Amino acid sequence: MIHEFFQLLSGWSSLDTAIAGSAALTAMSCSLPGAWLVLRKHSMMGDALSHTALPGVVLAFLFSISMKQAGWVSAAQEDAFLQLFLFVGAVVVGVGTAWLTEWVQRLGRLEGSASLGVVFTAVFALGLLLIRLDVDNVHLDVDCVLFGIIETAALQKVPGTSIPEPVLVNGAIFLANLLLVVLFYKELKISAFDPGLATSLGIPARGIHYGLMAVTAVTVVAAFTTVGSILVIGLLIIPTATALLLSERLSVVLALSVCLAAISAALGHALTLTVPRMLFSRLGYPTIEDAGTAGMMSVTAGLLFLMALILAPGQGLISKLIHRLRLGLKISGDDILGVLFRFEEKTAMRPIDISVPALVARQNGMRPWMVSLSVRRLLRRDLVTRQTSGELVLTDRGRESAKSLIRAHRLWEAYMSKHFELPDDHLHETAHRVEHFIDDDIQERLQSELNAPTKDPHGKRIPELSDS
Repeated sequence: MIHEFFQLLSGWSSLDTAIAGSAALTAMSCSLPGAWLVLRKHSMMGDALSHTALPGVVLAFLFSISMKQAGWVSAAQEDAFLQLFLFVGAVVVGVGTAWLTEWVQRLGRLEGSASLGVVFTAVFALGLLLIRLDVDNVHLDVDCVLFGIIETAALQKVPGTSIPEPVLVNGAIFLANLLLVVLFYKELKISAFDPGLATSLGIPARGIHYGLMAVTAVTVVAAFTTVGSILVIGLLIIPTATALLLSERLSVVLALSVCLAAISAALGHALTLTVPRMLFSRLGYPTIEDAGTAGMMSVTAGLLFLMALILAPGQGLISKLIHRLRLGLKISGDDILGVLFRFEEKTAMRPIDISVPALVARQNGMRPWMVSLSVRRLLRRDLVTRQTSGELVLTDRGRESAKSLIRAHRLWEAYMSKHFELPDDHLHETAHRVEHFIDDDIQERLQSELNAPTKDPHGKRIPELSDS
């Protein structure tokens, strides 16, 4: 199958390079403002702007046609003026959408997502209505606006050059967005995470918010002819969502967002040329040989996100599962040590029956296999030993560990009893949860705070680590 994949890619042409380059620049230009939308927790604003930009696009077309019919613009100048009107309309729509959303939220006493839904659906419907009312004069393919036609867009060349128009337009947008991020990085960062602090430092957080909306709207409009107003949402949000699973440093997240966007675009086009033919030929549909690049770009971005969600170190599902397993083993192991130590206190060091793991599993709601793994871990670390009759006993090393655990437990009970008006029977459960995370330093601070108590609120002795 891998051989077949590369064999199909062997037919890669200059047109494919133009399509992949146009798609990559489009995705990269979207990823930068999209990153700030995600960081500001305004992800759905990207969805809103991609819809509310439609009336601006329609009005720009109508205005351009009107100027041409009035003789103010020649046919040669029409395209340049149209691009200008599109971007001006995008800025107006971007700022207007943000303002209208806040206005509806304030006057209608709605939550942010509800007011956003009201605004973008109403404005998007207005755009569709404008198209239907003046359908003869609006030379606009709705499918192109909604889904993009990057394959044919890449064929449109800049006059006098061999450069595809989407490469020039989206490349310029990407460089402009990159320049804005570099110039206003500090202001963007502070206003994204703490608008109140930004305002107190003299940074116009509200102005930056409206500016971001305007830049996002311009970027979205520029991407209409390549990926469309619906799929552009994925390019705004998914690369940053993936990057946040891989890093927590802002500069790294921004760089990863751009790289992941470019990879999604290039790999998406490669998959467009190969996967449909490989897949559907085996399913009995040999006539299906390719798919839309814009759609496959979004699918690829989603697959990269899924891979990061599963495999990312620290934030991935596998990493979290391993962390939870280790934490569960530690807690159940601590509980076994605690049970053995308490039994030794009561039974004067007599061996404990092997049923202790079952007791721990029953008391703490843990699965028996987890507790069995904890017993093996304790045996391997020489914290407990098993006698020939199968009974568990603490080793000297295990006894010191258990003593530290019980000391932390009883010191915390004493601390809770002193500072909170709780009945004594409410102290154990809290201390049982906290004891696993109280290290020697915190124990010393608790002992100092409590004036070195010798007994807990239940009258049990608080052991010293130096006890033999």
